[in-house]
This record gives sequence, C-alpha cells and structure tokens, in this order.
Amino acid sequence: MSTFMGLETSKRGLFTQQSALYTTGHNISNANTLGYSRQRVNMEATAGFPGVGLSAGTMPGFLGTGVQAGSIQRIRDGFVDQQYRQESNKLGYWDSQTKAISQMEDVMNEPSAYGLQKSLSEFWQSLQDLAVNPENGGARAVVVQNGQAVADSFNYMHKSLTEIQTNLGKEIDVSAGQVNSILIQISELNAQIKQVEPNGYLPNDLYDARDTLLDELSSYFPIETSYEPSGGRALAIAEGSVTVSMKINGTPVVLVQGDKSATLETNPRALVEDATKNNLPISGIDITKIDGTKQLVEHTNLLNLGKLKSLMNSYGTSDDKGMYPKMIAELNKMAAAFGDQMNIVHTSGTDINGVKGGNFFDTKGPGPFTAGNIVVSDALAKDPSKLAASDSTGTEEGNGKNAKKLGDVLFAKLDALEGSTIQTYFQGVIGQLGVDGRQAERMTFNTTTLLGAVANRRDSISSVSLDEEMTDMIRFQQAYNASARMITVVDETLDKIINGMGRVGM
Repeated sequence: MSTFMGLETSKRGLFTQQSALYTTGHNISNANTLGYSRQRVNMEATAGFPGVGLSAGTMPGFLGTGVQAGSIQRIRDGFVDQQYRQESNKLGYWDSQTKAISQMEDVMNEPSAYGLQKSLSEFWQSLQDLAVNPENGGARAVVVQNGQAVADSFNYMHKSLTEIQTNLGKEIDVSAGQVNSILIQISELNAQIKQVEPNGYLPNDLYDARDTLLDELSSYFPIETSYEPSGGRALAIAEGSVTVSMKINGTPVVLVQGDKSATLETNPRALVEDATKNNLPISGIDITKIDGTKQLVEHTNLLNLGKLKSLMNSYGTSDDKGMYPKMIAELNKMAAAFGDQMNIVHTSGTDINGVKGGNFFDTKGPGPFTAGNIVVSDALAKDPSKLAASDSTGTEEGNGKNAKKLGDVLFAKLDALEGSTIQTYFQGVIGQLGVDGRQAERMTFNTTTLLGAVANRRDSISSVSLDEEMTDMIRFQQAYNASARMITVVDETLDKIINGMGRVGM
C-alpha cells in the first residue's frame, strides 16, 4: 500500500464532488430550458486494495480507494414519454378539429341578427306585406332587396367556407413541410449521437433535443420508436440511434433510420387549382422512403389520429367528403331546392301588368343553382314591377295571392330536402354543427387535461427543481469540503512522517 494512497483517495473524492457540483450548476442554468431533463452524476466506488490475483499483496481487510464519476446521466422515463406522445397525438387531432369547426361556426353565424335565417325571415315578412299591398311599388322593391339579401347570405357562406377550405389545404402542405423538417433534424441528431457514444460519453443534451422533436412529431400522427446501439465503447445506458416509424395497415413504414429520413407529400401535391375550379380532394400521402422508393398511402390506411388526419378530414378526401365539402354541399342543396321552388311558384303567377312571371332567381353562370352562384334575376333587379305577385290575369292581376304562395315556399316540405322545409333543414344543419363543435370542445378539454396530467408526471421525474438542486449543491459542497479537509489531514500526517521522524535529539 502506497504511503500516498490517502491523498489519491481524497483527490478522487474531490474531483467527483466537483463534477457533481458542475452538473448541479448545469441543471440550475437550464431550469427554464424547454425539453431539458435534469442530470445526475452516477458515483461509484473505485476498485478496492489490494487487487484480485495471485500476485496481489495480502493485508487484513479490503481497503477502499475512493469514488469516481461513472457517468453523467439524464433522468428520463421512457414509458411516461410514450404516454405523453399518445396524448399529444389525440390533442393534435381534437385541437385542430375544434379550430376548424370554430371557423365554420363564425361563418354560419347562427343564431344571429345577420345570418341566413334572419334573411329568410325578413324575406318572408316582405312577401306577406306584398300579399296585402300587391300594387305597392315600394313593397315590391323590398321583396327584391330581401331576396337578394338571401342570395347574398348563401354567396357569403359559400365563398367564406371555400376560402377556409383552401387555407386548410395550404395548412396541410405546411404541416407536411414541418414534418419533413422534423424528420431531417432527428436524423441529423442521430448522426451526432452516433459520433459521441462510441467514445464512452452520454450526449444528454442531444437526447433532450431529439426527444423534443419526437414530442412535436407525435402531434401530427402516431409514431413508434426503437433504438439501435452505436457500438464501440458506448455505455450500457447509452440510448443509441432512434428509428421512427408509422404503421400502415399493421405494417411499419420507417420514417427515420440512422442519419436517413423519409419525405412526405400530400397527394395531389397542388391541393388547390385556379380560382375557377373546386378544391381538389386529398387521396392520401406520398412517402419517399429512406431507400428512395415511393409509396402512396391511402387516406383510409394512413392515420388514426393526429393533426394531419384532422386537417385532411376537415379539408376533404377522396374517400370521405370531409367537414367543409359536406357543409358546402348542404348549402348548395338548400340553395338549389330554394331557388328551383321559388322559380316554379314565381313563373306560375303574373306581374302587375298581367304578364307571366319569369325566374325569381338565376345563376351567375351556367349550371344549376349553388350557394355560390344564386342571385335575383336581372330582370327583377332592374324592374321590381315584374314581380309576379298575382295568381291570375285580367281583372285580378293585383290580388297578391302568388306573393303569399312565394312566402309559403319557406315552409313547404320539399322532396329535394328529404321532406324538410328550408327553415327546418337549415336548423338541422346548424344543430349538427353545434353538436360536432360541442363534442370537439369536450374532447379537446379532456385530452388537454390528460396530457397535462402526463406532463406533470413527466416533469416530476425529469424537470429541474431549484429547491432540490440547492439541496444537492449544499450536499456536494460539504462533501467537497470534507474531501479537501481529508487531504489536509493526510498532508499533515505525511509531513510528520517525512519531516518529523528521525530527528531525535536535534
């Protein structure tokens, strides 16, 4: 046993406690860093003296030689991370759904003093007034104006919903681009980690950056992760390179492996054609795999939840009409049923001059009525006297009976609307929208609550507690001081042996 063994033992304690203090300082510095996981020094006793073997010296007992920092490890729970990403995936879906429905509710704006129902009500009232005073030119003008207000309401809702749908299509493209960026960053971090781990180190800050990206990626669609060791002198607790995949019909499709990443594109790539054409439905996702081959993943086989799925459901797909296409189709159906029936009744009557009535509503262009193209006929807009308020010719041309029939259209059960009236059909559409919105809000609240609970559990494991770090700082400082004091004691002992012995009589 060396005379200076005590100095070496205490020196190891000094350096190890110093490493622990530095790690504590690193934790404190990153207390507010997003995604940072607190780190700790894994202290382990060094090999005792004497060593093992026939040539080793003999002595009573087995003398300890101190402590060393085996590794600096971050505190993380993989199971909790998996739970967090599952809940993040659900929240990504329902939060996107809530925003899409909220925008639709803003457009539909029911019940309100300015929505379609109000326009229909005022239109009906003006027709009742005209039925009482069929020869009143002012009453005729009001009917035409209110009729145009109904058409404008249809036009506004159609245009606004189409614009939002277009924006959703652009958001899908943007989301796909963000996903591709995340995949590239994960592959780059894999490459850096594979360079560090074989040297026997743990790149904890790189792990944190990678996990933050995985958390973000999980909000877009469900992901699965596995890890491959880096080899070399990598520690047993080293995480290695992550492989990220998504399941398609039970078969995993690899998105990231090592330093390679796949690329996602919506199909068709150009979601929106020119302004004269309808928004194109999405058939799925084109994936350029890490080996360079391409695969079209149909929408029905693509995802279960996640933001990307929600955006597709809202925008419209080839297999499912989608939230916005469905609402636009409902409005078109209502506008067509309303316009056709109004024209049938109006053409059966006569105007104030006894002339057979023409169409009350026309379209802005060729084709059937839609919510986007319905307008009051040009002839009526220019000359309200052509409004066919009477149901006969001759001496009773101004009896106003046809005006009442026009008003009754709003309450007539129409075959085109499955036997519903315009009013009740629209109320049913709005009611279903309210139910869907309420469900989305409830699910968003529930998933936010669950995600918060998992996040709190993860924070209790991985986040930095300043109180705990201050306690550790004092603990390591005291251990450091004790090791330093031990060195002083050994130094005084050696000084007595070296300088105080053999000097008898001097």
